[in-house]
Amino acid sequence: MSHEPSLPTPPRERWPLAVALAALVAGAALLGVALGGVFTKHSHARLPAPPAAPAVVVMTPAPAPGAAAAVDTSAVTGPATAAQGQQQAKQSPATQKADAKRFTINDRTHVAADWVSGFYGIYAEAQKVYGVNWLLIASVHKQETAFSTHPTTYHGLNFANCCAGPMQFNVTNGPVSTWKRYKDSFARGTRPADYPHKTAKHPSIYDDYDSIMAAAALLRDSGAGRDLDASAWQAAYDYYGHDATGVSYADEVMARAIGWGQKSFCINCLTDSGLMNAVDAAWGAPARTALDAAAAAKDEDAVALAASKKSSSSKSSSKKK
Repeated sequence: MSHEPSLPTPPRERWPLAVALAALVAGAALLGVALGGVFTKHSHARLPAPPAAPAVVVMTPAPAPGAAAAVDTSAVTGPATAAQGQQQAKQSPATQKADAKRFTINDRTHVAADWVSGFYGIYAEAQKVYGVNWLLIASVHKQETAFSTHPTTYHGLNFANCCAGPMQFNVTNGPVSTWKRYKDSFARGTRPADYPHKTAKHPSIYDDYDSIMAAAALLRDSGAGRDLDASAWQAAYDYYGHDATGVSYADEVMARAIGWGQKSFCINCLTDSGLMNAVDAAWGAPARTALDAAAAAKDEDAVALAASKKSSSSKSSSKKK
């Protein structure tokens, strides 16, 4: 069986194909250069600068001489006031553990600079209207929802079914919830023209401006001001609630804000452990001591009450005989 030999393609037929391929490669190269220029230009676009913080010297805190006088422990164990207790007065151990994990994740979550720059106008307005250092407000914002990037930020309630929105306001405590007390705080300022999540109706717990302005008012009412000091720590402690996790919460919020104040606002920098230790020694440890003392006193009262009831029951039994 004979096979017909394959015939080579004539040169005149290969030439147009080669030209077409060369043109295609050249076009792709030019397109790549053009797109590369666009993307390079976009990636190096100048972002807005963070707002200016109050002109204060941000000191690393040190324990007060002779004891635990650096923080107002009179408010540490008492009942939550209108400006206190974002969370319920007492969280379950499971909830406290879950919260601690959430705060660690939020601290380590990488957030794009152009996204966070959308909040600068709100931070500046909150600082202007309520006199609270915007670094403290931003630190709470990162602590609660990693700058509004947590998946549940803009809908529903959190895992504990108590709080919602960018600043995690409590909507279930009350009878008048923390959110209801502070939801109209936005009205004192001027709403920026643009920011990440603007809702159609106001006030909304899911609107970044409404929520952040409410948080600034709450922090102000709890004693926070331009300084990153013991009063600011107390305000952060009140923001979460009075328990052991609340102490750690306030330590981290303040250490982050102080670090930003000493260096510069750093969106994705981890909280400095050295500053955390310093803040805890100055303000966290006294609060923790007060919590432990209150718990011990409560246990003693419970033991005394049980003994009193037992004694009364014994006397009653004796009389019946």
